[in-house]
Amino acid sequence: MNRDELRARNLITDQTMANEQLNTTRQSESDNVSQFDRSRDALRHNECPECSGHLIRDSDTDETICSECGLVVSEQTIDRGPEWRTFDFEQGETTSRVGLPTTEKMHDKGLTTNIGWRDKDAHGNPLSARQRQKMNRLRTWDERFRTQNSKGRNLKRALGEIDRMASALGVPEPSRETASVIYRQALDEDLLPGRSIESVATCALYAATRTNGISRTIDELTEVSRVEKLDIERTYRYISRELDLQIPPSHPMEYVGRFASELNCSNETDRCARKLIDDATEQGVHSGKNPAGIAAAALYAASRLCGESIIQPDISEVANISEVTIRQRYRDVLDATDLLDADEI
Repeated sequence: MNRDELRARNLITDQTMANEQLNTTRQSESDNVSQFDRSRDALRHNECPECSGHLIRDSDTDETICSECGLVVSEQTIDRGPEWRTFDFEQGETTSRVGLPTTEKMHDKGLTTNIGWRDKDAHGNPLSARQRQKMNRLRTWDERFRTQNSKGRNLKRALGEIDRMASALGVPEPSRETASVIYRQALDEDLLPGRSIESVATCALYAATRTNGISRTIDELTEVSRVEKLDIERTYRYISRELDLQIPPSHPMEYVGRFASELNCSNETDRCARKLIDDATEQGVHSGKNPAGIAAAALYAASRLCGESIIQPDISEVANISEVTIRQRYRDVLDATDLLDADEI
């Protein structure tokens, strides 16, 4: 046998051994995959793959075993809980590694990031002119990528308008979230054609304050809005009808606390005004009338009953109600109460 024949025989032998090893490896992998699938199905159905017994989890060894045959179905499972321990709420808040929750007040629900406006590096040193120019270009592209379509640009503008008006009126965060949800519903229902973004945003904020019992009149919204009162009222009726918003009517009691706080009324005057409003509500005096006017008249009547000097112009300025309306509602409130007769004032 020459050298070439010997080399050829060795090559054939090596190739045969390699094929046998490859087949063995594939068979082992197939068995492992099959066993993994069986274990996964068993865990899903909480049933042993061998004897169909009930599976239990051993907390000490972190294994899932069969309660009848003792088969170990899975081991070294992943613990998805935190690796730290806390003993009070504040410690848990500081140790948590998750980010802020999603919010409806942002067009992207707060899931994206933005580039800060400070032209400084990580060490607090100012950037060079070339780096500042580069960062400005990056900010521009970042804004473009965050609002890639017309709907995103519409939401960004409207939600910014809602946040601006809510900040001017002191509306709390839950009402801002509600206003953002209402505007998103109007946008999804295609209710904006023919109406300005500012008018629909104002109506969404007004509907949110009414829904959450926040005392904000439509006149107050008109002062901070960029549209006229007539457009707000017309759009509000359309939006509430199309979205079928179940908005309860405003109650005069919602305005008393804010008016009394701005007028620096005493607690006695505040309690007396609430009693007058309760009596007027039982008699149905508030039906069909401006609730802010009822609240302003009740505060004026309570101030006179309690000997506190609050004049009508001050109440008119705070409540944004004319003095004529206050005098008219003042008589109606006193006629409905049982504290004393109107002729004694």
